[in-house]
Parts: sequence; structure tokens; C-alpha cells
Amino acid sequence: MNLTELCIRRPVFATVLSLVICLIGIVAWQRLAVREYPNIDVPVVNVRTDYTGASAAVIESQITQVLEDSISGLDGIDTITSTSRDGRSAITVRFNLGVSPDVAASDVRDRVSRVRGRLPEEVDEPIIAKVEDDAQPIIYISINAEGVSRLEVSDVADTLVVDRLQTIPGVSSVELRGERLYSMRIWLDRSRMAALGVTVQDIEDALRAQNLTVPAGRIESHQREFTVESRTDLATPEEFAAVILRRDGLYLVRLGDVARVELGPENERILARYNSRESVTVAVIKQATANPLDISAELQRRLPEIRAVLPPGYELTISYDSSIFIDRSIEAVYSTIAEAVGLVVVVIFLFLRSARATLIPIITIPVSLIGACAVMYAFGFTLNTVTLLAFVLAIGLVVDDAIVMLENIFRHIEAGMRPLEAAIRGAREIAFAVIAMTLTLAAVYAPVAFAEGRIGRLFAEFALTLAGAVLVSGFIALTLTPMMCGLLLRHQTSHGRAYRLIERGFAALDGGYGRTLSGALRLWPLVLVLAAGIGAANVFLFRALPSELAPVEDRGTINIRGTAPEGSTLDYTARYGAIVETLAREIPEVAGVLFIVGSPDVTTVISTLTLKTWEERAHSQQQIVRAIAARLSRVPGINIYASNPPSLGQNAREKAVQFVIQSSGSFAELDEIAQKMIRAVADNPGLTDVDSDLTLNKPQLDVSIDREKAASLGIDAAVIARTLETFFGGRQVTRFDRNDKQYDVIVAVEDADKRQPSDLTSLYVRAASGAMVQVSNLATVREMVGPKELLRFNKSRSATITANLAPGYSLGQALAYMEDQAREVLPPGYRFDYAGQSREFREASGSLYVTFLLALAFIFLVLAAQFESFVAPVVILLSVPLSIAGALAALLLSGGTLNVYSQIGLITLVGLISKHGILIVEFANHLVAEGRARRDAVIEAARLRLRPILMTTGAMVLGALPLALASGPGAESRQSIGWVIVGGLSFGTVLTLFVVPAVYLLVGRKQARVAVEDAAVSASLPRS
Repeated sequence: MNLTELCIRRPVFATVLSLVICLIGIVAWQRLAVREYPNIDVPVVNVRTDYTGASAAVIESQITQVLEDSISGLDGIDTITSTSRDGRSAITVRFNLGVSPDVAASDVRDRVSRVRGRLPEEVDEPIIAKVEDDAQPIIYISINAEGVSRLEVSDVADTLVVDRLQTIPGVSSVELRGERLYSMRIWLDRSRMAALGVTVQDIEDALRAQNLTVPAGRIESHQREFTVESRTDLATPEEFAAVILRRDGLYLVRLGDVARVELGPENERILARYNSRESVTVAVIKQATANPLDISAELQRRLPEIRAVLPPGYELTISYDSSIFIDRSIEAVYSTIAEAVGLVVVVIFLFLRSARATLIPIITIPVSLIGACAVMYAFGFTLNTVTLLAFVLAIGLVVDDAIVMLENIFRHIEAGMRPLEAAIRGAREIAFAVIAMTLTLAAVYAPVAFAEGRIGRLFAEFALTLAGAVLVSGFIALTLTPMMCGLLLRHQTSHGRAYRLIERGFAALDGGYGRTLSGALRLWPLVLVLAAGIGAANVFLFRALPSELAPVEDRGTINIRGTAPEGSTLDYTARYGAIVETLAREIPEVAGVLFIVGSPDVTTVISTLTLKTWEERAHSQQQIVRAIAARLSRVPGINIYASNPPSLGQNAREKAVQFVIQSSGSFAELDEIAQKMIRAVADNPGLTDVDSDLTLNKPQLDVSIDREKAASLGIDAAVIARTLETFFGGRQVTRFDRNDKQYDVIVAVEDADKRQPSDLTSLYVRAASGAMVQVSNLATVREMVGPKELLRFNKSRSATITANLAPGYSLGQALAYMEDQAREVLPPGYRFDYAGQSREFREASGSLYVTFLLALAFIFLVLAAQFESFVAPVVILLSVPLSIAGALAALLLSGGTLNVYSQIGLITLVGLISKHGILIVEFANHLVAEGRARRDAVIEAARLRLRPILMTTGAMVLGALPLALASGPGAESRQSIGWVIVGGLSFGTVLTLFVVPAVYLLVGRKQARVAVEDAAVSASLPRS
């Protein structure tokens, strides 16, 4: 007695097995985290090294290259990118998935320490930090107050808001944007300094000597103890102004004599506005594995407490919350699951026309989905949009095995057999087919689960979740389903009018199909030619379909980024932020406008437009972006563009096209080639906002020091450089306490005294004799242009050509065009690579095509083992190219693209369409073994399996239909996989019903002819 028969005879045992699965699954479901995507974070390590006063060229040659050469020897590195700018080197090392972030940071730290002695002595200690790939703000909060300075607003935000948000579980850091943090600003008067003979070094030395905290110890008596505190630190502008610089006889030269001291902002080169009001914006950055929904919920819970402690008149507004899209998209998928269940129930009831019979396969849905939760928990998965998509597809899949089992048992009951006997006999007949179909579907997803890279990790959860649900459904079909059939199904001698009407329709369909199939088998060469033509059409369809990494989703957010000409001021760039505000106010779908100027520099403006909810809008996000982009393109004086935020956790600030040109030559030559490449691709209307990240036209003032003259006066060149740095760059000398927090003391010259190039040389330094010497006697100034920053990619000098995509133009087309142009433009010695979305697209495309071939190989081997034949799998799998043609045609007609979602749908389709062939071939083999002629056997098998095939196809197609017709947040991704299933399975099923029998008959004839020839050869051999 096997397990299936045991469950039929012991209903309580079968019920307990399913209840155990449900119990474990419910516990697992309660413990599953919720997030937008699986954890696909790539380990990233940043190395930042400061070298004050050094030019970008010096930074590149003496720091960046030295560190890169050492770090590049590590295993598991994907890319090394670096930026060398004046005074700073920044190296970003991206590792492959699977490398531990802790191990990666430790290895980089070890490699940096090996070459620390080769770096210049004056360089600061390199700072090594682990940076998660998705470490971007998930929430922005804007704080305003009427009649209150931004200095006070920033202080309130820093002291009352940041600390309270920092303690939210899952938050990595909380940062301020557009802030004006307190600092002690010491504004030097260079004329007074020259008159009194005071230098920058005098002021800095005095501040360090007189603003310090030194523990003074304690006094102990026999009974009491006193702690001695020496008040040697400074806290107010008056105290700093009273700092003594030196004594001239009876006169004390104080800091206030040569400078104006005030409590002012540390940095005034950044600006934030929300809805036309200057504000201080709080950016909440989550940890890599944290759940944005949990962070947002906890933040909402704490907001009333935070508002309660704010001073009167302060307003706190959430200006951007990424969790809204995540929450709404997951909610939409749950609605899709409910719709799919309803449609599947309708299909099953239409075919079975019995509430009892319909209940049997429907029970499989909750048990299988709950059981899949246990599989997800065991593998450490999460509830996300990808695993929920697997649930939607599983609804149509998991009922298939139960339907096949039910239909076979029900057929015997209708023939007059008792329910218990029918259950045992029907289950025995169909058990092999159920096992074959279950293992075939599970085999499809095995290669997907082991695909490499971020995309492979992304869909490993999809594959294993769906495979888990299918395996559970197969177990239910072999245990619970036949038991319920034996208990619930009854033979009915009379039926209602509706039942008889539908039954006559099915009988006519059966008869018509049988006759059509019989005729088609007489013309089997024509059937095979037609099938070959449809299969060949796949080549055309593949070429006609545009390809991209992922569909552009309506996330309810628009990103705008602008770059002003080099040398522009904060005020100049901010004017264009105001233009964005004006444009946004004219669009009724825009709910909020946040823009930030000065991050990372004053020539950059970044804006985020938050749209109204999906139900309140008449236009999609993509339509609004096209309208804004057209208007922004006509704005002169700045390079500004609007873009849709990318999917799959990509950086929202990056453009879709990132084409990296590499060279070992000079940056000037590289820039010339990059500009030539830009001109070559600028005529392509599919590429917009084409630009290069290599900028060599930044206005600069080159100060050349006459070292011999300076040395003859006893003046060190470093003293001149530090004087220039303090006056014109501002120098943080020491710190002071205010309200139990530490703030910077910054020494600089007044803005009015640094407006002309001649201001650089009107400073004074002290000679060895004590005389004051004007810098103009020791240095010359000339205007020139230089690099904003020097860039490297994988240890080579690089320039990245970036571009956005015009509507209807895909990333695959863009990269193919860029490659063609590069082959014509790039001279010998130059090469190209990809970064960002472009790099991920290339890697994902190659890996998923390999995965598709592996899926076919896995299914072939599984079928070969089950049928003990290498011929039967070929017959079954011939339906795959036919279904793919239907899927690609559906994508083309619906305006879809080849992307990671549609490609996963194609892989899923391989297993789905193979199930039909399994049903026909397995039953035909059974009839042939009983002595039936091969032609009669395949016709009878196809006719008897028509109803379960149509029922399972209807369940799967209608179960996927809500995906294909999805709307709202995240609908674009769901539509891609939905149309693949609907189109491929519908078209493929119709052709499978004719092509598989034809090929089965053709293979049988060849086998019979070979058998006859073998028999003739054997008969001609002499007998021993």
C-alpha cells in the first residue's frame, strides 16, 4: 500500500498531514519580514584620503594610484572606481555578491595599511568605511518655522529631531540637508592684521593655546573630596574676541582687534526648499537589511511625540516617503492574489459544475501558499514584491495537479464505479503523471535559483518560493485530493439544465477536437511545417522586442537633476531650482516639491517631485516626466533633466546609460575622445541629456610661489599655502561647547574681501626678520581652467558618457548603438565598459539566457529519467518554442519589453507548457502498453486529457490575467510577466494539442521501422 492509497483509506491521517503543513506555514508567515525586494546588497567599501592643498593631479598620482594598485589584488572585486579632486582621494570598491562586507572591509584595510608608508607624510590617515549599496534616504522630513532663522531651525532639528529618529530600529543614520549648524565664525580683517603685524598662524596658535579643556584633578580632605575644574575653554563670541594674540608694551592685541567674531552658520553653500519655502530637511537612511515599512510605521508613531517637543510655530512635514510605494505595491499584489483566486474558482466550477468537486482543488491553494511560507522562512527569504509575484502565479499552478487527479477520478465515478474504488484506481493511473509534472516544474526553477549576480539573487527567492508551492501542491494532490474525492464525489444520474447544456458543449468540443486531430494526423507533415514556421518566427519576435533591465514603474516620484556651468555660485544654481518649483506648481498631479542645491557642490541642483496618489491622478508618472522634460530642455544656462526613478534598487541619481571609456593616456586626450563620442551619439533621438562626467573646464586661479625668494626671507612655502587656505577656504581650528554639544571654530576672511583674483596676493606673511611681507611679492596669480575631478575605472583613467532614454527607446538598443559608435570613434588603445544600470543589464541578459538553456536541460533530463527514454522528452519539449512565440507576440502587442520579469516568465512558461505534453504522452504510452495502435492511442489520450488540459490552462491563464491587466503602483513589472504567461500558455496550448500527437506518431513510425529492420537483420544471421 503506497502513501496515496493509505491516505484514501485513512482520511484523518491525510487531513493531519495537511494541517501540519498549515501550522508550520502560519508560524513561518508571521515571522517573515516585509520589504520591496530581496536583500540584493553588494558589498561596497569606500577609502577616503585627505591631502590638504594638493591638486587633483597630485592626488591621483601620489595617493589614488598607489592605493588602487594595492587594493586591486584582492579576490572577489567587481569594480574599482575612484575620484581624485583637489585635496581628496575617494576610492569605491564594489565586491561580488557572496563576499562578506566585514571581510571585504578588513581586506581593504589590510591592503591600505601595507602601502601607508608610500603615501606623502602630510596626508591624513585614510578613512575606510563600509557603505551599503542601498544606503540612500528612504524618508525626507522638512522642518519650517515662520520668522525663525535657519540657524535656529537647524539647531532644533539637530537636537530635537535627529536624535529621536536615530534610535528607530533599522535606521543607519539621520542626516540634515540645507542645514545651518552653529559655529564660531572668526572673520579676519586683513588690513587690520597687516597694520598690527598679525598673521594667520598667530591667530590659530592663540586659539589652540587658549581654548582647551584640561582636567585639574581633585582636592581631598579627611571628610570630603572636591573635583577641580579649570575654566580654560571659550564659549561665547565675546570670550573669543578677547583672546590675546600678543602684548605690545602695555597694549594687548586681541582677536577682536583684527577680526569680527560671531555665532554663525558653519556652511552656507547648501540650500533646501520644500513647496517654495526654505527649510531644513532631515534625511533618514536605513540599514541594508532593515524593513522600510517598519521604519516608516515607527516614525509615524513617534511624530506626535516629536511635534509635541518642538517650539511653537514649527512645522514638520514628510516631504518624501519611499515606503508609500512599497506599501501600495504590496497591497496591489495582495489584491491581485484575491482576484486570481476568484477567477480560478470560476474556471474550475465552470468545468466541474459541482460545489463539492470545486472545493477539492480550491483547498490546494491556501495549503500550498501557506506551505510555501515555511520554505521561504527556512531559506531566510522575505515577503516582497518578487515572492508575492510567485504567489500569484502559484495560484494557477498549484491547482493543476489536483485538477488532473480530480478529473481522472471523477471520470471513473461517472462511469459507475464506487467513489472509494474510483479514487484508488484513478490515483494509481495518474500518480506518475502528477509526480512527473511536479518534478518538471521544480526542475525549471533549479537553474534560476543558482543564477549569479544581483539579478540572480533577486529571482532566487522567486524561483524557490514557486518551486516550494509546486512541491507542496504535488504532495497535496497525492494525499489530500484523492481522499477528498473518495469522500465528497458522488455519481449523479440526473443533472440540471445548465449542467446538461455545458456538458453538451464539452462533448461537442471533445468530438470536434477528436475529428480535427484525426484529420491533422493524416496531414502531419503540414502540421510539422507550420510548427517549424512558428518556431522560426521567434527569431523575428526576439529582434523586434526592445530589451531593458526592468520596466519603468509609476512610483509616484519624479527626479530632477541639474548641473550649472563650472564656476557658478549657489545663488545662480538656486534660481533654476525656483524654475523647477514654478513648473511643478503648474502640474495639478504634483503634491510636493523638494529641491536641494549644493549637494555635492554648488553647481548641482537635485529635486524630488512627489505626486498625488495613483487614484487622484489623471496622468501617469511617465507622462508627467515627458511633459516636464520637454519644458526643462528649453531652459537656458543649465543642463537640467527630469527622469523616472529606476527599479530594482538602482541609484535614483544615475542615468540609465552609463558607457565608460577607458584609456592609459592623458585626461586631455581622453576628454577630446569623450567629446567626439558625445557628438557622434547626439544625433540619436533615442538618447537624451547626453553628457560626460569628465570636466576639465573648471575656472581656477593658479598661484605660483617664488620659492627662492620666499626661502631668502625665511618664509616656508607651506606657510603661504596655509595662509591662502585659511583666508579663502576657511579653516577649522578648534571646537567649542554650546548646550552640551561640540561645534567648530572656523577662521576665514570676509566674503567682501575675496571677490577678485588680486585678493589672493594682498595678504601678508611674516618673514624671519619679523617684517610683514605681502604675498604679491612672493607669488604670481594667473587664470586658467583645470579638472573638476579626475576619474578612474578599474585602474584606468576614464570618462563616462551618460544619457537618459527617450520614450519607446530601450536600454538594449541604446547600448548596441553606443557600441557601434565606439568602434568607429575610439582609436587604438581605448576600450569601453559599463557602469550602473547598463552594467547590470549586460550581466543579467547573459546570465538569464544561460539560465533558460539550463532550465531546458534540467527538464529534459528529469523527463528522460521518468519516461526511461530520450525520445519522449523531445516530443514533450517541442511545444516550448510554440508557446514562446505566443508569449513574445503578446509582449509585442501589449507594448512590453524583454526584461528580467518577462524573462523569468519565459522560464516559468517552459515548465507550464511541458505539463500538457506529459499528460498526453504518459497516457498514450499507457494505452500502447495495453496493445492499442499508436495512432489510436495518441488520439484517445489527447481526447481524454483535453478537459484537464483546458481546465489547468484556463486556471493558469485567468490566474495570471490580473497580472497582465494590472494597474496602479508597480503594475508595469506585473504586466510583463502576466502577458508572457497569458499569451504563451493560450497560444502554446492550442498548438500543443496538435503538434505533440503529430510528433509522437512520427517518432513511433520511425521506431517501428527501426524495429522491423533490426528484426530482418536478426533473421538473416546464421543460427549457431
